[in-house]
Amino acid sequence: MKPLFRKRIVVSTLFLGLLVLGACSPAEQVASGQGNASEAGTKTLTLAHIHNDASPVYQSLEEFAEKVEEKTNGSVNIKIYAEGVLGGETKVMELVQNGVIDMTKVNGGVVSQFEQTFSVFSLPYVFRNDEHFRKFMETDTVKQMYKDLKDVQLRGVTYYDAGARSFYTGETKVETPEDLEGLKIRVMNNVTAIQMVEMLGAAPTPMSATEVYTSLQQGIIDGAESSPIALTDANHGEVAKQFSFDEHTRIPDFLIMSNASWNKLNKSEQQALIEAGEETTKTHNERWDQMIEASIDQAREEMGVEFSNPDQAPFRELVEPLLQDHRKENPAIDTLLKKIEAIQ
Repeated sequence: MKPLFRKRIVVSTLFLGLLVLGACSPAEQVASGQGNASEAGTKTLTLAHIHNDASPVYQSLEEFAEKVEEKTNGSVNIKIYAEGVLGGETKVMELVQNGVIDMTKVNGGVVSQFEQTFSVFSLPYVFRNDEHFRKFMETDTVKQMYKDLKDVQLRGVTYYDAGARSFYTGETKVETPEDLEGLKIRVMNNVTAIQMVEMLGAAPTPMSATEVYTSLQQGIIDGAESSPIALTDANHGEVAKQFSFDEHTRIPDFLIMSNASWNKLNKSEQQALIEAGEETTKTHNERWDQMIEASIDQAREEMGVEFSNPDQAPFRELVEPLLQDHRKENPAIDTLLKKIEAIQ
């Protein structure tokens, strides 16, 4: 049997096991004191994400689990399933929503599929810079957004900076929107991202992040959009030699919990999760800044990637109608954008 086939069997068996564990989900087992609780009464929460150990998010979630156990004196334990073994982000979010899995880390674009107000993070040029973005993410407005997810059986815990997303291509230097004309650009399967790329003149091509390397290599796509960390973390710098800091979006990652699982924790345990989230967000963001700089240096020096800093104004002008459309269609988005704009 080939190793890849064997791995798929193991993953499928693990996933099936989660679904058929007794007659109840992990969240229900926590509530009943069975399955997710040890003999000593420890509550075990399952946390699934797609990242490998080279990712700063992977490290942050490991730290989060350690801090939760420490802050609850061992009454809450978090069991992590990494590298997408329980499925992609949208699928895992559905499982969290239904209480099959307790927690997950997902991109903000995925959260917007469950609660529309989170689509504000996918809109282009909403934030002026990193400082502006992080100030907003610490406001009571965002904390209320976490709580309001209860309406769709979810609960936000914290965010992790995923950087500014910019365009990178195999060979084409993107200094103006005209340089994107006709290029096939990989985007997340997100309506807003698709519309944005279309308005900039390129051909949006939704696909999984795991397909980007080979698609660039084989010429299926001409480019993609992400932070510089993708160049080194996913080795995209081996097949993409031009990176343009147009910085069109800043879409954070979010740590999301099943609302049912949240309600099974006592007040002290809930507070421990919030504190662990806030502390790991701080260390994550510091680590992220360091990794961005390291990735740029590595991509430039070892992979031969050329970086450019285009004037962002022409890009902003072309996508401004997209923001105006969202303001008109959704008053809640308009309110959020006004709060973001008010931050100095």
